Amino acid sequence: VQCVLKPSHHKDGQELNALLNAPHMQALLLAHDKVAEQEMQPEPVTDEKIYENVGVYGGETVKIVRIEKARDIPLGATVRNEMDSVIISRIVKGGAAEKSGLLHEGDEVLEINGIEIRGKDVNEVFDLLADMHGTLTFVLIPSQQSKPPPAKETVIHVKAHFDYDPSDDPYVPCRELGLSFQKGDILHVISQEDPNWWQAYRDGDEDNQPLAGLIPGKTFQQQREAMKQTIEEDKEPEKSGKLWCAKKNKKKRKKVLYNANKNDDYDNEEILTYEEMSLYHQPANRKRPIVLIGPQNCGQNELRQRLMNNEVDRFASAVPHTTRSRRETEVAGRDYHFISRQAFETDIAAGKFIEYGEFEKNLYGTSIDSVRQVINSGKICLLNLYTQSLKTLRNSDLKPYIIFVAPPSQERLRALLAKEGKNPKPEELREIIEKTREMEQNNGHYFDTAIVNSDLDKAYQELLRLINKLDTEPQWVPSTWLR
Repeated sequence: VQCVLKPSHHKDGQELNALLNAPHMQALLLAHDKVAEQEMQPEPVTDEKIYENVGVYGGETVKIVRIEKARDIPLGATVRNEMDSVIISRIVKGGAAEKSGLLHEGDEVLEINGIEIRGKDVNEVFDLLADMHGTLTFVLIPSQQSKPPPAKETVIHVKAHFDYDPSDDPYVPCRELGLSFQKGDILHVISQEDPNWWQAYRDGDEDNQPLAGLIPGKTFQQQREAMKQTIEEDKEPEKSGKLWCAKKNKKKRKKVLYNANKNDDYDNEEILTYEEMSLYHQPANRKRPIVLIGPQNCGQNELRQRLMNNEVDRFASAVPHTTRSRRETEVAGRDYHFISRQAFETDIAAGKFIEYGEFEKNLYGTSIDSVRQVINSGKICLLNLYTQSLKTLRNSDLKPYIIFVAPPSQERLRALLAKEGKNPKPEELREIIEKTREMEQNNGHYFDTAIVNSDLDKAYQELLRLINKLDTEPQWVPSTWLR
């Protein structure tokens, strides 16, 4: 259900009557948008009744339109108040309002089905429309602003890096038009005309959800998150007439406009909102490296080893670098790349290592080049990394596919570790669960997918399924990778 719908031309009474009786106006009166099956239509408003009520508006030029509205489906528009007037502020793509082509931003709503709208609060208009379905007859003052036809907007695809629930957002222009989504969802943004409230579909929803939903725009969301750092939660936000909201209860909604200036104390770029994505199909001869990430004792090492053992011709690990001396049984380039400490440190400074560390006064590391060598050989490179290394890897040209291996419930985890002859204390189990939450919180935006390892055999099959899918289905990757 839903909210709706600016100011005016002037003509005297004679011109108004002539206008209403003109052939083109008669045609307009009969305009319909058949977007839904009509069910239990409200009592039809007769043309005589419309003409009679139109006279009240004196010399104003009006238009009268009819639109079909399905029961419990929003009309697909929002309204704002300007003094006593109720003005259409937004038309949402895919809704009955847009499909009809009869309602426009800036139109003033005078009547709906014979009920006077001027003087009503947007909340009242919302409640009124929520109960209406079937043929709705609007009396409108057309917008005076002649807007050029909108340029064809490019659809952009973004990955959400935060959860969003419009029912919990006091600033969304209309809760019922808000689109809920979760961190990791792909959203198809079809309109950024309003920088604060984009219109979007969730990936896969376009066919069964014809009406687009409203989501917070990137800058608006960044500002809002930055404000959370500096304002106490319960402080009343500054009032502003910029964003009007409408919801079922009669309370006035809070209204706020955030300062668009960059907050010097907070780097907006570090506030994760949306990341632009594109579809990418890995070439047969350049397989994406597979990265397994997870807390200790969650099985990622076992899964990696099983892949390496079971399909030796398909998977390989990157040959690490080290500064220690070669042992007799070792082969340079197969077991390690043996290099001097000075060369290792030069490579660190040049950003050539994805990950490195020191053990017993020797440096060890995995370089970008060694991963590239595996890719060039046609094999899939398997990596187990620490989360701190993900940013470097993702900023390289290697196009990694990152899988988070998460533990099951605490009790199930205890049973699994017992099977391996381990007897962890309750606090150790809690620590693993806590570490999982922390990794997801801080690095979840890098993960492509996740596996819950409640059974090693099942987790292995799921891992194999995900890796095989990279050959058969395109995947969403950051657009920057393809530029």
